Formats: sequence, C-alpha cells, structure tokens
Amino acid sequence: MVSGGVALFFLLVAVIVIIVLTARYKMNAFVVLIGVAFLYGIAIGMPLKDVVAHVRTGFGNTLGYIGIVIVCGTIMGYILEKTGAALSMTQAILKLVGRERSALAMSIAGYVVSIPVFCDSGYVILTPLNKALAKETKTSMAVMAVALSTGLYATHTMVPPTPGPIAAAGTLKADLGLVIVLGLIAALPAMIAGYLWAKTVAKKYWIEADIEVSYEELIKQQGKLPNTLMSFLPLVVPIVLILLKSIADFPTKPFGGAGLAAFISFIGDPVTALMIGVILSLLLVPKPSLGTAYHEWMGHGIRDAAIILVITGAGGSFGRILQQSPMVEFIKANLSGMHLGMLMPFIIAAALKTAQGSSTVAIITTSAIMAPLLGTLGLNPALTVIAIGAGSMVVSHANDSYFWVVSQFSNMEVNVAYKIYTSATLVEGIVGIIAVMIMSIFI
Repeated sequence: MVSGGVALFFLLVAVIVIIVLTARYKMNAFVVLIGVAFLYGIAIGMPLKDVVAHVRTGFGNTLGYIGIVIVCGTIMGYILEKTGAALSMTQAILKLVGRERSALAMSIAGYVVSIPVFCDSGYVILTPLNKALAKETKTSMAVMAVALSTGLYATHTMVPPTPGPIAAAGTLKADLGLVIVLGLIAALPAMIAGYLWAKTVAKKYWIEADIEVSYEELIKQQGKLPNTLMSFLPLVVPIVLILLKSIADFPTKPFGGAGLAAFISFIGDPVTALMIGVILSLLLVPKPSLGTAYHEWMGHGIRDAAIILVITGAGGSFGRILQQSPMVEFIKANLSGMHLGMLMPFIIAAALKTAQGSSTVAIITTSAIMAPLLGTLGLNPALTVIAIGAGSMVVSHANDSYFWVVSQFSNMEVNVAYKIYTSATLVEGIVGIIAVMIMSIFI
C-alpha cells in the first residue's frame, strides 16, 4: 500500500469529494460514502478483495451495533409528536418557568423535546405555541424563533437517542450512558448561549407573529393533551436505564457481579431501553388511534429511520477502510504531537456541516474519520462524540433544511435569518466545544 502521508492526502481528497458531491451536486450521502470508501481503498493500494470485504464488514458491524436503537428512537419520537406529548411537555415547562419568560420556556422546551424528536419536526410541532406566546407577550417572533430553534439544535446534535449522536457513539464505541450525561451537560450552556443571543441580538429585529389565535384558544384547539408525567416517561425511562447500565459496568461493580447487575445490564442495554421507550410511548395513544399508531405511525418512523440507517452503515464502511489505512500509523508518528485534542473532530465536523448542510451526515462522516484515530490521539470516545456534535452545529445556513424550517415558519427574511439564526448556530457550536474542552480536563 501507499505511504501514510499519501494515505492522509487521499483522505483530504476524499473529504473534498464528499463535500462537493453532496453539497453542489446534491448526490445521496449513502451512494457518496460507499463510493468514496471503494475509491479510497483502491487509491491506497488495498487488495481489491479486501476493499469489498471491509466495506461489507464495516456496514454490517455498524448497523448490527446501533441499527435497532436508531429505529426504536425514531419510532418513539414520531409517536411523541403525533400524540401531542411534545406539546404536553412544553406546556409543563411553560408553567414552571412562567409566561413572562416565554422565550426561555421555549428554549428549555426545545432542549427537552429534541432529545427524541428531530429538530425540524420539533420546530414545526411547537411553532403554533411559539407564535401564540409571542403575540400574547408582545415579543418579536425573531426572539422566539431563535430561542426555540437553538434549544432544539443543542440536544439534537449532542444527546442520544437522536440518531446522529447514537450513530457516532456506535462508530466510536463510546459508552452511551456517558455520552448522554456529557451531552446533556454540554448542550445546556449551548442552549443558554442561543437564548442569550435571541435576547440580545434577535430582539433588534421586529417580526410580527402572524396568528389570530390566543394561547388559551390554541390549547383548547389541541384537545386533551396526554398526562404530563406519561409524556415524559418514554424519554426519561430509557435514559435512566442506560445510565444505570453504565454505572453497573463500572470496574467497582456497584451492583455486584451477577443477579441484579445482570438484570440492569439487560434492561439498560440501549436496544432493550429504547424498546421499553417505544412501549411506554404507545401508552400515550388513545384507544381509537391504536390501529393507526401500530400501522401508520410506526411505519412512518421506520421509513424515517431507513435514511439514517443506510447513511450510518455507509459511514461504517468508510470508517472500516480508514482503519486499515497506513494513515493511522502516520498520524501516530507525526500529527499526534500537534495537541489539537477535541478541536480536530470539531473542525472536521464544522467543515462538513457548513459545506453540505446536514448535521447528521456531518456527524456520521466525522465519526467514521475519527474512529481509527482515537487511540492514536488519546481522545475520550464519549467526549469526541460531543465535540463532533458541537461541530455539526457550525453553521446552519441555506444548504440546511432546518434553516428554511426556522425562517419560513417564523416569517423571517433570509438576510435576517443569516444575521440572527445562522450567527446563533455559530455561537452555539463554539460554546459547545468550549464546554467539551473544559470537561476533557477532568475526564
């Protein structure tokens, strides 16, 4: 095979090819990643039969580890959306924080709702409530839109069971419980930064909420929302179970070596925990809608998951090829002394995100690139997942579907969206990586 330096150069070329084909020519990320995996293997002189074997193995191993979890998380998120549980959680947060701090309430609601629900869907679900509150409290939709969108964005990119962070955790073999805890910690200052940006920068622009329905009328129109406790359970229970498994796996064996420890390891496995989350979400479905939930809602969730699954598998193929590349030893000998630390995955993810638009693609591709380098660079796998998530926020602009969801649902001019929303995602990402770097001092 070629030398390590040449292999690293070919990786740079491969990343450029991924960006150009997905961003400029709008090619499907699955086709691009699989194609680049083949081409990279051939370019570095890998035997052809090994190229095929590694592409197949990388795809299968990745989906075998994380595929069921992604599907369960997507189904659960869709059910929470359709049953009104997301609105129920938001209403509970609003009551807790107070209507006079409605922008902060929407930031917190976004932070919570986007853990299981895609940020695009979460924004659409919560927009009627966001507009009603803006009108009632005489607040600019610019403030409310940035507050909600950045709250959603923070956990969407950094906290499982959102598919991007789950896929990255699987690729990097990071402890999922630790990723959840660290992700929630890093996402909090990022969310606060987005909220403060809304209150200081976005407030300079007045956007009228184009709605005639009051907050009270909107809540009446929604009909009976699910019980607040039941709405939170499908989200909280799987997270708690996964965290308990992480504790059970500590070297000190706090739950013993068998019996209880074995049971906790079983129910806290991400596959079991997310299956329990799906079952709990079904308890929110009214009896007349159960047939629809079993067939249509679950089917919709699976279709949404399919796109993520194939891209995740393709990222695994690319990562497997990279693991077998002489580039790994070259980096070990030459680049590990540069001490970029968590900045390396952050910069790669930010470059991919800014260039091609999709946070999920940026997360999956960057995790595939970083997987063979973790040991060489001495990076903590869980923190690396969060650093990649922070990078995947930088920046959301016209090539990102979420940019258009936020701007169009808020009646925001494109130039204004760049000034107050795109800039907010830059601030969020920077605050996120600063949080990660601070945590890396102690972990």
